Amino acid sequence: MVDRYGSDVLSGDWRAPRRGRSVELPAEPGTVVEDVETGWVGAVVRVENAGGVHVVHLEDRRGRTKGFRLGPGFLVDGSPVTLVAPRAAEAQRLAAAKAAGARTASGSVAVHGQRARVASGSRIFVEGKHDAELVEKVWGHDLRVEGVVVEMLDGVDDLAGAIRDFAPGPGRRMGVLVDHLVPGSKESRVVDEARALRPWAQHVLVVGHPYVDVWQSVKPGRLGMDAWPVIPRGTSWKHGIAAHLGWPHATQADMAHAWRRILASVDSWTDLEPELLGRVEELIDFVTAPE
Repeated sequence: MVDRYGSDVLSGDWRAPRRGRSVELPAEPGTVVEDVETGWVGAVVRVENAGGVHVVHLEDRRGRTKGFRLGPGFLVDGSPVTLVAPRAAEAQRLAAAKAAGARTASGSVAVHGQRARVASGSRIFVEGKHDAELVEKVWGHDLRVEGVVVEMLDGVDDLAGAIRDFAPGPGRRMGVLVDHLVPGSKESRVVDEARALRPWAQHVLVVGHPYVDVWQSVKPGRLGMDAWPVIPRGTSWKHGIAAHLGWPHATQADMAHAWRRILASVDSWTDLEPELLGRVEELIDFVTAPE
């Protein structure tokens, strides 16, 4: 049966240009293209970034070279193309730039492709679980690269006993991070006693930050506060903080959840106070320094 009216003139891509629609083409060296505006025909020599603009350089058959802005406006065998940066080269450039600029949460240059070292004899000790989790989140990569393990003391009341048990010595250094290490505090008296222990003193470094708890080393702005509140004496500091922030604080599970919220607000070293940053870096330097 013959269609007396013919096919639908509006069917198909009826708006398509006479030469067809432009397709993307990587500007690989040697690709021959024609610039529509000037009629210049040449092979791609190179692509470079000039003043924030990608420029493709074309060499004609006489050896003359001319630069054109990368993008639409070129023909290949009479068909329109949009020249784009070579994908392989661009991917390699981006990967190299990313690797060169990659930083760990502590701000150091990330080490890729290296397995964690076997744990060294030296250790860093912190008071409790929250301290250990915060150190792991920010300095974990660095410590694994160096083969340094972080252990918990469960408080520093018997720091001298912990030093005796660990028995530090050459190749087995002991670094200790203490909360609320301020003049006149209970912690300062404990630390003074521990620092004087012989024969281990030269292999032990005890440092501390001034905060009541490691929670306070997180910049208050990360939690929407201008400053950490002063909690009245007689009130548990952590419970007082959770109450100030409007978080549940009746049970131990509530407090564990409060800490998880605080820890989640930390992405890198920039979210921590310098008084903690400096002390942890000092400990890492001490336990990884050559004898």
